[in-house]
Amino acid sequence: MAYSARVVCDSISCWGDRLTTFEVTLPRIVLAEFNTHRMLSRNSASSRAIPVEKRIKMVYEDPFIPTAFTKNQKGMQYSETLSGPEDRLSRDVWLRARDEAVTQAQNLVELGVHKMLANRLLEPFCWQTILASATEWDNFFGLRRHANAQPEIRIPAEMMWEELQKSEPKPCGESDWHLPLVRGNDEFDLEVSGKNVLAVCVGRCARISYLTHNGARDPDEDVRLHERLAEAHHMSPFEHPASVMTKYEIERNPMSGNFRGWRQYRKMIRGEDVFRGDGQ
Repeated sequence: MAYSARVVCDSISCWGDRLTTFEVTLPRIVLAEFNTHRMLSRNSASSRAIPVEKRIKMVYEDPFIPTAFTKNQKGMQYSETLSGPEDRLSRDVWLRARDEAVTQAQNLVELGVHKMLANRLLEPFCWQTILASATEWDNFFGLRRHANAQPEIRIPAEMMWEELQKSEPKPCGESDWHLPLVRGNDEFDLEVSGKNVLAVCVGRCARISYLTHNGARDPDEDVRLHERLAEAHHMSPFEHPASVMTKYEIERNPMSGNFRGWRQYRKMIRGEDVFRGDGQ
């Protein structure tokens, strides 16, 4: 996969609030750091959903390997990187660890262990694809573009920043919608006439967990996935679609979930924040 970042939907409300959705690929080892930013709505590829054989193929054909191996020192920051024989040997050790992780993951599969556990052994060598939407990006870019940030998260953050500067947000009036992977990007601007476009959007945002964005698209299946997610109360994909707030709503409270000036689809669903698991 390698590092990548692109804007898949970019909207600005009549009140000046900009809502941007990125698709970004980074090393799995910094997913936790990415997820500390609570102002971001996000979905990412899941180790519970991807077959072990597919993960093994990924880490053999395109493993994550650190761009540079940094010298150990006190604290979290670093000032030097290894070079010459030490760098080459560090790379060899990393790949030997990958090979051993693959062997043990295969052993677990042969024992009948579920992929949600066997895949965990492969995660340090995996790339992670994330869909992230937000109106508040300052904290993320301030921390993750900083010179002291870990390179594995600074590199994609810089790429996201560059894409954001190049992107022209689409102007939206009151009640207009921000719909990632459905509208606002030529690649995903598919015909969904007569479909529930909100449901299609949610289904496509959720499918990042299965890495299927480069495959064939089926709006009817997206709608069905939306229904299954709603029934199971898996609400995170419902956070990406949002509509522009009215002036009255903004005056009362400009925040809807973690979005400013935009009404999250999730917040329009009764009981979205409570799940009893008993069907009530």
